[in-house]
Formats: sequence, structure tokens, C-alpha cells
Amino acid sequence: MAEASISVDRNRLTCPVCLDLLNDPVTIPCGHSYCMSCITTSWNLEDQRGICKCPLCNQTFTPRPVLHKNVMFAEMVEELKNTSLQAATPAAADHTGSEDVPCDSCTENKQKAVKSCLECHRSFCQNHLQLHESLFRGHNLKEATGRMQEMICPQHGKMLEIYCRSDQRCICMLCLVDEHINHDTVSTEAARIEKQRHFEETLIETQMIIQQRQKKLREAVESYKRSAQTAVEDSERTFIELISSIERRRSEVTQLIRDQEGAAVSRAEERLERLEQKIDDLRRRDARMKQLSHTQDHVHFLQGLPALYCPGSTDGFGISSHLCFDNIVRSFSQITDKVQQFSRETIENTYGIEKSIHVIGAPEYQTRKEFLQYSRLLTLDLNSVSSWLRPIEENTVITYSDTSLPYPDHPDRFNYWCQALCVESLTGRCYWEVEWAGNRTLGVVIGVAYKSISRKGDGPDSVAGFNDQSWSLYCTPTFCSFCHNNIETVLPVVSSRIGVYVDHSAGILSFYSVSHTMSLIHRVQTTFTQSLYAVFGLDRQAAMKLCCLTN
Repeated sequence: MAEASISVDRNRLTCPVCLDLLNDPVTIPCGHSYCMSCITTSWNLEDQRGICKCPLCNQTFTPRPVLHKNVMFAEMVEELKNTSLQAATPAAADHTGSEDVPCDSCTENKQKAVKSCLECHRSFCQNHLQLHESLFRGHNLKEATGRMQEMICPQHGKMLEIYCRSDQRCICMLCLVDEHINHDTVSTEAARIEKQRHFEETLIETQMIIQQRQKKLREAVESYKRSAQTAVEDSERTFIELISSIERRRSEVTQLIRDQEGAAVSRAEERLERLEQKIDDLRRRDARMKQLSHTQDHVHFLQGLPALYCPGSTDGFGISSHLCFDNIVRSFSQITDKVQQFSRETIENTYGIEKSIHVIGAPEYQTRKEFLQYSRLLTLDLNSVSSWLRPIEENTVITYSDTSLPYPDHPDRFNYWCQALCVESLTGRCYWEVEWAGNRTLGVVIGVAYKSISRKGDGPDSVAGFNDQSWSLYCTPTFCSFCHNNIETVLPVVSSRIGVYVDHSAGILSFYSVSHTMSLIHRVQTTFTQSLYAVFGLDRQAAMKLCCLTN
């Protein structure tokens, strides 16, 4: 019996509007009870039509009754909430999913909203929607949305139903007759159709541009491949012909040497045969002279001696033991030098052609945010820092020193020019920023260099930008220039913050003036044949800072 009594009490303590337990219950003159907020909201909407009635029995009241809290009902509600039956009832569950819009009228047990009222600015579940439709016929309903607050004018609390073309924003009816009077306006629906049509046209144009650029890029890639393949085939054919020609010349020279060898050997053998005949004749005479020397007949000796005394001549029998081919060796040494020089010049010319090729599709970024995705944290190479430079603030700031600092000797240290390199190799795409300060014509050098740049001496080989190993931007308060390989380009004066972007594979080096926008100072398109490293240099009374960037 107690349970039935409590059940009846609970039904009687339910608000007919929100269908939950009464919250701040009030009883109106006809005897029906409601939540204070529910009946107030209902009557506020009715006030616009000058009618104040009970949502259940439709009894009208004039004037609008003053509402007072029903203390007895309030205590009964509290008692009901604290009873064991209420405690034993399973906890109210939220029946809305993560993507669902909750009902604004449900208090304890939030149900999924099915419609939103554009006039009440509330969303309703199926049960509360039926009650809402029975009370407020003709209200403008739409599919449930969780963006009701975004659809309401923050200034007037009315629905945003009009689009102002002049100010490019959504407004309500009160805005139209106030600050947007005489502006070019249309309904939000018409503006949506117009904007969507324009958006679709823009999207189509963008897709066409993308397709055209993709087509051009593919054609360029195919052209590059065909050109490269043709060049490879031509070079292969040329080298094969060159090697074949050299092979023929080698055979001819070998045959020439062998012919000279045969002629020389033939002459030597002929002379050897004649010499052997002469030797045999001399031997015979020697034997006869021995016989004559033993005779006792003086007259016979004297008469026979003149016939034997015929001194042998060896003129014309001189033979060199060395066959000289020095001229041939010297000639081929000169040919080798000329071929190597020709090869070097050909390769250098090839690199020159390659440097003139612009990489299609290399991105041209416009905003600082786009560059920051490639930001690099640079670290000074302390072994390279000139003894006239002083790194401070954890080596992120470089200042000029009036006296030479006692740094240890190191082969990587710049011993004359006030310069320093960074440790990190700049591969792929990299971006960093530098803040600098100078005095009139004294400033700083910001650039990149190969690690092979000379570090010693006062010649141009060790100055950033004055050789083919480095590229530099020289900045002063009154002057700015770019330099590479001792060729200088004068530029407009830039800001005190410089952004440097490198795309190593594409051969791009760009310098930007960084303020509230990114302004291109100078851009280089080349071919980097080695790894790059950031390089910095300072004049007297100058300083610079490596900026810490976040992407």
C-alpha cells in the first residue's frame, strides 16, 4: 500500500510540461501545478499574443497571475527524492549518444532530441515535442541541432535569419532595422544558395587548375625522363665511339711500334752478320801474322807483312742498345691530359645546364605558418667560431668582441674573418629566423655554405658569399645585398628579422623579411652539390640572435 501511495504521489508531482518531477513547484489559479521555469517560459511566449492560460485546461487569466512557490509540493518532492524507493530506482541514464543532441526539457533522464524550435530556442525529445506542439502550434521547427546558440543574435537574442552582403555576416530582424539599415541584405537561405553556387564554381575551377598543373607536372616529368634517357643514350653512344676510336688508335700505335721494332731489329741483324764476317777475316789474318812472326827469314817477314797489315775498320757498325719511343710516350701523355681536360669541361657544362633547369612544382609558400612547419633549431659549431665573436645566452646570441678571445686552436675555426658555422646539416626543407642589429653601415652576414669552405686566411675563399662554396645576405641599417661567388646584387633595406628557407633537393634558397607578413627579399635557384650549413658573420658594433621557433 505504501508503494502504491508513493507511486500516486510521484505522478501527481510531475510537471505536465517537462514530464519530470516538479522543480520549484508553483500552483496557478486553476489548480494545476508546474515547474516555475516551465510555466514562466510558457507565459512569456503567450505574452506576445496578450494571452495567459493554463497549458492543460486552457483556462485564461487576466491579469497575469503572480507565481508563488508551493512549499508543500516542494517538501513532498524532496521527501520523494529521499525515500528508499527513489534510492532503489536505477540511476537515471543518459540516453543520448556522443553525436546526439540532448533534449533541453528533460531534467534527470536526458533523451535524444528530435526537433529544435527556432522560436523557443530549445530542442525537444519525442515526448516533449508532442507537448510543445499541443501548446504552441505554428512554431518553426527543424531537425535537432546542437548549434542553437550560434543561430541566435548575441546582441538581440533573436534568430539569425538575414544575411548582410555589405558586412558579410548573418543578422537578425532587429539588426536589420538598426545598424544594418539600407545595407544589401537577403535571406540566409538565398545567401546560402548564392554562396554555395559560387563555392561550387570555385571548387570546379580549383579542381581544373589542379588537374592542369598535375598534367603539366606529369608532362614535365615525362619530358625530363625522355630528355635524360636521350642524353644517356647519346653519351653512351659517344663514349662507345670514343672508346672504339681509341681502341683503333691503340692498335695502330701498337702496330707502328712493332714495325719500328722489326725494322730496327732487321738493321741490327744485318750489321751483326757483316760484323761477324769481318771478325772471321780478322781471325784469319791473326793466324797468318802469328805464323809470320815465328819465321827466321827477315826478308820474308818484311815482304809478307804489308799484305797482312790492313787495320780493320769498324765504321758504320755502331749500334744503339736502346730503341727510343719517347716522342710517342710524350704525345700520348699530352693526349691523355687533353682528354681529361675535355671531360672535365664537358661535365662542368652539363652541371651548368642542370643549374639552369627550374624545378616545376617547388612550393611557393605565402604565410609564416607554412614556413614554420619546416623550422629547424640551429646550434653554433663552437669549434668554428672566430676568436672575435662571443656567443652568449646559451649560444643563441652572437656579439662582437673588442679583443681576441682565447679560444683553443682548431682546424675548423675562422682565424681571420668574424664568422661561424652551425652544426646541423641542412638537408631536405629547412627554415630558420635571425634577429640582428647593426650601426649605420655595419651589420651582419646571414647565409649558407658548404662545410668545405676555407677557414684560414684573409682571402675571398674564406668569406661567406665571395666564393662558389657559399651564399650570403649582408644586412645593415642602410644597405643590403646578396652575394655568391664574388658577384654582388644590391637589394632594398630589410627588416631586423630575417627568415631563411632552403629546399636542398630543389636547389632553392630564399631570404624573407619577417614582420606581420612575409616579404621575399631574394631567391636563388641553383644546384647544391654538397650538404649545406648555416653561416653567420658580424661587423663591429653588430649582434645577432638565433630565434627559437615553434611549428
